[in-house]
Amino acid sequence: MESNDTHLIGLIKSGNKQAFDEAFLIHFKSLHAYAFTMVKDRDDAEEIVQNVFVRIWTRREQLKTDGFLKSFLYRAVHNESLNYLKHQKVRSNFNVHYADAVKNEMGNLNTEITVTELEKNIHSAINDLPEKCRHVFQLSRFEQMKYQEIAAALNISVKTVENQMGKALKILRHRVIDFLILIFILLK
Repeated sequence: MESNDTHLIGLIKSGNKQAFDEAFLIHFKSLHAYAFTMVKDRDDAEEIVQNVFVRIWTRREQLKTDGFLKSFLYRAVHNESLNYLKHQKVRSNFNVHYADAVKNEMGNLNTEITVTELEKNIHSAINDLPEKCRHVFQLSRFEQMKYQEIAAALNISVKTVENQMGKALKILRHRVIDFLILIFILLK
């Protein structure tokens, strides 16, 4: 067999297409089966074997098989299969990383949209408060005034300020809680 391999290798190195085709036909099926045991996909195994033979043909002048074509082909298919598996692992890791990045971006975008919608809802709810209630609330929350300061500024009692703030917070809580429940349901 060694002398037959040596002769076939010599013919391939010299560019004999028939010798190359013969080597392909003799070894393809067993090399395909070997590649399949590694990559677990028939099409990928076929592509691996074809890549090995294409590489042999394009670099035929440098072909170094030590006279044993079959063992050389198996080693080449083995290495090509390992490279394929490494590439698949890198691709898989990239896809996982990319998917996580997209998920995080979508999560950030959803959070930004949710915060923006919540702010709109709160401002709308504040604008819908009765005028006196809204004025007291805005002085307390936006102007950072204490109840006594609001009472003095509006010439009303501290008890009235407390009542108006309680009314405002109750109305806002009902408006915002409905919105938050809707957001929670949508995000689930």
